[in-house]
Amino acid sequence: MGSDDNKPDKPKLGAGNMDRALELVRFLRVECPWDRKQTPETLIPHLLEEVHEVVDAIREGHDHDLEGELGDLLLNLSFQIVLGEERGGFTAVSVMDRLEKKMRERHPHLFGLGEKEDWEVLKARERREESGKVNASVLAGIPKSLDALHKAHRIQDRVSGVGFDWANATDALEKVQEEVGEVREALTHEEFPHLEEELGDLLFAVVNVVRRAGSHPATLLESANRKFTRRFERLEGMAAERKISVPDATLEVLNQIWDEVKIEEG
Repeated sequence: MGSDDNKPDKPKLGAGNMDRALELVRFLRVECPWDRKQTPETLIPHLLEEVHEVVDAIREGHDHDLEGELGDLLLNLSFQIVLGEERGGFTAVSVMDRLEKKMRERHPHLFGLGEKEDWEVLKARERREESGKVNASVLAGIPKSLDALHKAHRIQDRVSGVGFDWANATDALEKVQEEVGEVREALTHEEFPHLEEELGDLLFAVVNVVRRAGSHPATLLESANRKFTRRFERLEGMAAERKISVPDATLEVLNQIWDEVKIEEG
């Protein structure tokens, strides 16, 4: 801290990287009015935005952008730690101590603490210890704000850890086919009374196939989104070259161009 005016020293550039980020936030909390008035809650939108920007930089393969976005994310994480220190909730040291303890317990075979254990078994024990309940639900602790696609994957992961799972992706695919039949049946009714429920079951079943195949649905769906966007933008370009108005073109014409785009991509 500063000597006579109670102000923090400027960030120490020679300190460890995490320490430098923490010192920067501590400095800003004193010197900047905007930073000083922030709370954990007011910073949530910024934290979420930075996470998405990091993900975008990773998917686009731009290391220079990723470097900057990781710095922004680190700043937001450091901000939450400093605010925790200020209210006496925890410290930077306690955060790191807890992280190290958790990683040692999750990798006992790497730290000479025991044999390797199944990931979901380890997580189940952690949940029991944290909740203080011997029979804590396998699904306890899944973030409420997690988007539905990620949540479906995590739910299925959790129950898989206690043996409630399909034997393989092929068996899971049979469930998808069953759900498709139920959606088709729901569509035959004039008012579709159970259509939304059946569509939800179908989506959940598809996530199961993706998971059992060893992938994550959010990753694959984003890849599919990018592929479709790339192809449709190429379709629009080809249509413009041929003086074809996409909104006014027939579906037959658009499908023909779409097939050309797919052939062009190989």
